[in-house]
Amino acid sequence: MIDTIFANEPQLLNTLEERSKAIGFTMPSDKHIGALLKTLVSSKSGGHFLELGTGIGLSLSWVLDGIDTMSKVISLDNDEDLVDIAREYFGTNNQLELIAVDGEKWLENYDGPNFDLIFADTWPGKYNHLDETLSLLNSGGFYVIDDMIERPNWPEGHKEKVDHLLATLDARKDLVISKMHWSTGILVATKVAI
Repeated sequence: MIDTIFANEPQLLNTLEERSKAIGFTMPSDKHIGALLKTLVSSKSGGHFLELGTGIGLSLSWVLDGIDTMSKVISLDNDEDLVDIAREYFGTNNQLELIAVDGEKWLENYDGPNFDLIFADTWPGKYNHLDETLSLLNSGGFYVIDDMIERPNWPEGHKEKVDHLLATLDARKDLVISKMHWSTGILVATKVAI
């Protein structure tokens, strides 16, 4: 059995978990995806990273804990209240750009450099605007999604959306994919040249 104690947790993690409970935020990322994200961003020195779906910053805390001093992170969410909470904890980090914006509009208008890792933890970048999102991924970059294991609280029709997404990703020739029946259901893909 793999030890479920997480080494090297971000300093702010417990504070953020308590804040999530205090405000009734019911969609926090778990420690497994956080630890994985930290590992992946640590492999990209001077990397450029994108998080779609900041929440209050739980997974972001792992990403920021794993990057080096030359790396940059963009994290966005359409909920301005949640982004304001994340700013309380991360607003002074000059390696981070926190944006309160509709993810679909941002993906349609972004014209900056591509990313070495994209964590899509919301509908834009996962269930819609997938092509736009993957076009922003560097060759050798990681595309990471979670919440692929069916849950009792999924709304009607959501399983079909997940199945369609997985089939769409499987059919792409520019991705090497690993699906993990672990945590909430993780998919990690690496973009390759075709």
